[in-house]
Amino acid sequence: MKIEGKNAVTELLKTDRPVDKLLLLKGAESSCGRIFAMAREKGVRVQFADAKALARESETGRCQGVIAFVSDYEYAGLDELCAPKAGARLVIVCDGIEDVHNLGSILRVAECAGADGVIIPKNKSAQVTGAVVRISEGAANHVRVARVPGVNYAIDRLKESGFWVYGLEAEGENLYRCDLTGDVALVVGGEDRGVSPLTRKKCDKLLSLPLKGQVNSLNASVALGIAAYEALRQRT
Repeated sequence: MKIEGKNAVTELLKTDRPVDKLLLLKGAESSCGRIFAMAREKGVRVQFADAKALARESETGRCQGVIAFVSDYEYAGLDELCAPKAGARLVIVCDGIEDVHNLGSILRVAECAGADGVIIPKNKSAQVTGAVVRISEGAANHVRVARVPGVNYAIDRLKESGFWVYGLEAEGENLYRCDLTGDVALVVGGEDRGVSPLTRKKCDKLLSLPLKGQVNSLNASVALGIAAYEALRQRT
């Protein structure tokens, strides 16, 4: 897997994840000086290449002069996200998020809001790729992502572990009137269909955001960001 972009690679080098090699643009030692120094300190092999070679290797077309080569993303186990911990737990469940930009943004929100992890299904969903890591600005390197056979199976496990499960849907109750201070799982649906009908029934409650404009919905990652930070606000 390739991780591209200065922020994504910088965050990668802050972790213990092995890096096979780093490809840097020739003459970019100054603009990528911190990355170069971090790579040398960790003993990562660094190769320099011209702009054309980097363009050939880039999968996003926006590598910013740096590409890290790593093994495929290692997903967390669902049990890790369900494990007890000191303080209230917060988990994000993605129900059919197929757009890589939305998944990347959701991982960034989850990491910034201090979520304990994100759950995605194996099928009909974007997976954690190099593009997703870049879009997340490297947040994917720090947040645990569990990949499960089905979202509803994961919800059952979360409930067994003491979580209250709330789906984010337009016809739900006002988010700001819900107590989000306990162990909470927020379910965010796909870009077009929202949370699937069966998954809605699995949720303990559906929550919505008050909308005052002419547009009747928010982007999935934006809606999640508001909900996750409302949970954070109530807890702090």
